[in-house]
Amino acid sequence: MTVRLRYAPSPTGHLHIGGARTALFNYLYAKKHGGTYILRIEDTDQNRNKENAEVGFMNGFEWLGLLWDEGPRVGGEYGPYSCMERLDIYREYTDKLLAEGKAYPCYCSEEELEAEREELSAKGELPRYLGKCRHLTTEQKAAHEAAGHKFTIRFRVPDDHVLKFHDMIRGEIEFESNGIGDFVIVKSDGIPTYNFAVTIDDALMKISHVVRGEEHLSNTPRQLLIYEAFGWTLPEFAHLPLILNETGKKLSKRDESIVQFIEQYEEMGYLPEAINNFLALLGWSPGGEQEMFTMDELIEQFSFERVQKSGATFDSGKLAWMNGQYIKSADLDRIVDLAIPFLQKAGFLADDFDRAWVTQLVALFKDGLTSVSEMAEHAALFFETEVAYDEEAKAVLSEESVPTVLAAFRDKAQNVETFNAESIQAALKEVQKETGFKGKQLFMPVRVAATGHVHGRDLNMTLALLGREKVVNRLTQLVQ
Repeated sequence: MTVRLRYAPSPTGHLHIGGARTALFNYLYAKKHGGTYILRIEDTDQNRNKENAEVGFMNGFEWLGLLWDEGPRVGGEYGPYSCMERLDIYREYTDKLLAEGKAYPCYCSEEELEAEREELSAKGELPRYLGKCRHLTTEQKAAHEAAGHKFTIRFRVPDDHVLKFHDMIRGEIEFESNGIGDFVIVKSDGIPTYNFAVTIDDALMKISHVVRGEEHLSNTPRQLLIYEAFGWTLPEFAHLPLILNETGKKLSKRDESIVQFIEQYEEMGYLPEAINNFLALLGWSPGGEQEMFTMDELIEQFSFERVQKSGATFDSGKLAWMNGQYIKSADLDRIVDLAIPFLQKAGFLADDFDRAWVTQLVALFKDGLTSVSEMAEHAALFFETEVAYDEEAKAVLSEESVPTVLAAFRDKAQNVETFNAESIQAALKEVQKETGFKGKQLFMPVRVAATGHVHGRDLNMTLALLGREKVVNRLTQLVQ
């Protein structure tokens, strides 16, 4: 079998973490089996499509490294790769169904359809179309057309038909056709519905595996009927488990407890490899204790046999931890490049900033970051004109030994030839010898006086990055 998988988002908003996970699983399976990964844009919902959403999707996938082999920007032999460029193709297949009596025009108004739905609901029955226009005569159709009535095209669903397919995650699944009702395949504006367009595109583009979220399971019977109507071979299906929030409920796009869009993670300074690693583990298990995977390792180990049926919980803390691990192991220059825009936005860097200084600053905090955006918060103390001391800091500075320690270190700091981490370390050792104070009695007052914080990164490097002038001035304010 020639392996061809696709991800086909609707450009109705931003790239969501759920969509990114679906795209990732398609990508991993295609690459593992030497297949083709396709990006296709399902833009039939003209009322909900957002301007530039398609560009946002593609930029997001490029950032994640999920590069498609066919689709927008790269082309391919099965294009065009957006629905609105394929209307002539859909029209050809619509005409075929109409000619064979497998579809028919429906002139029912929205008011009539809503009344029908309400009546069925009141009886406790599943709302569906009952087929009012199913058997219209040629004369009746002509009368509707003469009156200028708008119409949709409905698929004629066969009665008492069992629809079966194998899901690579969920096993054998069956649907009864009687509960479906004749469904719309072309809207009154001539644009096909999602189910019609996606099935035709999957068949014509020779998609071998349809991998999508569990919420699409209800679409499958309609698509199976369309495959049957044209005599097409079914692809393999896999419906991925839902993504749940941390309370165990289905994740809603309105759930503000979780950052949900890929561009937000990019803006926060997350690394794409951390996002991919985390999303891969949302519903898929490698079967061992390993948690950190390169893309090559994910491709090698991925299989649908190890994708769970039950929902996968989105753990924001786990993602932050994982991103921190990737930042820690990343090349320093790369993190510096990512940190600079955050420092510039905070107003800390002029156009002619000293990259060597910034590199040392990032190196000081790199191992403790969970996102690169945190660098702006960490950097603030190096640019403050005045130090604010909280109660804990004031308690440290109130110790009897503090004036002696600060005065001694200030004098050393003023007089060292080069104010760097090495000379600072040497100066602190001299202060220890001269004053007799050591450990917390020595280091804590110096740290608090210079930074305003009781805790922090390496003291010697912190003071070096602050610079001689700032350190001396801050100590002088506390030592008369």
